Amino acid sequence: MKRLLIAPILALTACGPDALPTVPIATLPGTSNLPLVRGYRDPADQCMLVGEDDYTNQYLGDASDLVGCPVGYEGTGVFITETGAAQVDTYQGYDLFVVARR
Repeated sequence: MKRLLIAPILALTACGPDALPTVPIATLPGTSNLPLVRGYRDPADQCMLVGEDDYTNQYLGDASDLVGCPVGYEGTGVFITETGAAQVDTYQGYDLFVVARR
């Protein structure tokens, strides 16, 4: 009986993590289509650096970053205080902020 359980597990592990498809967070069902790049202050940050697309390019500049924080995020006040962010829009479930680069 143990051999029957081990064979399928070995077959799955032979695929390795590179064989599994990955889906960017911004394209998962029920999430935003914003081009979210990474956590802004650290990898686990809920406020995300936003990349360029047809909508966001109006807010992007050479001297600033565009950052999106989830609407209703409890840490938004701390984010604004720490970064000096200025809110410019709310779009697809995210408050969008411009943050001057230091």
